[in-house]
Amino acid sequence: MAIVVPLSGDKNAAGPVSLDRLMGLVKDDLKAVNELIVKRMDSRVALIPTLASHLVAAGGKRLRPILTLASARLCNYRGDRHISLAACVEFIHTATLLHDDVVDESNLRRGNATANAVWGNQASVLVGDFLFARAFQLMTADGSLEVLRILSNASAVIAEGEVMQLVTTGDTETTEDAYLEVIAAKTAALFSAACRVGAAVAERPRVEADALESYGRNLGIAFQLVDDALDYSARQATLGKTVGDDFREGKITLPVLLSFRRGDEEERRFWRRVMEDGEQDEKDLATAQQLMRKHGALDGTIERARHYGAMARDALGIFPDSEVKQALIEAIDFSIGRAH
Repeated sequence: MAIVVPLSGDKNAAGPVSLDRLMGLVKDDLKAVNELIVKRMDSRVALIPTLASHLVAAGGKRLRPILTLASARLCNYRGDRHISLAACVEFIHTATLLHDDVVDESNLRRGNATANAVWGNQASVLVGDFLFARAFQLMTADGSLEVLRILSNASAVIAEGEVMQLVTTGDTETTEDAYLEVIAAKTAALFSAACRVGAAVAERPRVEADALESYGRNLGIAFQLVDDALDYSARQATLGKTVGDDFREGKITLPVLLSFRRGDEEERRFWRRVMEDGEQDEKDLATAQQLMRKHGALDGTIERARHYGAMARDALGIFPDSEVKQALIEAIDFSIGRAH
């Protein structure tokens, strides 16, 4: 039976900041996005909307499309193109989740059965492809080559990131730089694209578009770092996820890298056995958690997340103070505060 490891984090932290302000500012736009998502998921092939709706209904805060809506608002955009592009961002995200669950052989997501567990791998992959196609339909309908460039590039980078993660699975010689390259691609690329699109539809100067892209990229890296720490912590269970999924799948994340680097040779042999050789028994997850606690690997991962969170905050510095800017800053605090 695995133990659960608390994340001590900032001893003075009051807990996670809410996304309520951000969601409240974009709630009408988000309602329109959700309506468009439901409409565009429709198909004469009944399995497509059934399977896609299963994943959409599973929950999630729609953070990525919300970033598109909020970024457009920060740039004083007054049209409605951001609605369809936020839906496009969510379709890309949902498609990658469907594919990821197949690759990872996952059975649960947010406490619910994954689509591949219910309908099988083939259906999940094909519906993921359908959602990617829907995303590209929305991009081309928008008519902006810049928007198409931003979102199509992000889609390619995400796929590269997933392949890079596959290559590094089980490899304890993976460097921290290589790990950061993976999460910058598979997670942060869509965060950054979601934000840059907001500046693109508003036709803002490049300096503002670059700033929003930087905000999104650094927020995405911080978000994934916290996710990787949570996979070994007590908080993971309270978030409706299974503790130790990354461990069982042999994923080389920062908590593993820090524990491996800071451990002695006997501990490194343990990591090689469970990660490289894939030889795990029911006690190994608890041992991994104990080693992470011994070497401060989870706290070290959260400290890295705070570093990237600070860079995300700095990227917003060129924008005048406003309620939406404050809400975007709170999104950083929320993402990191999930560890508490």
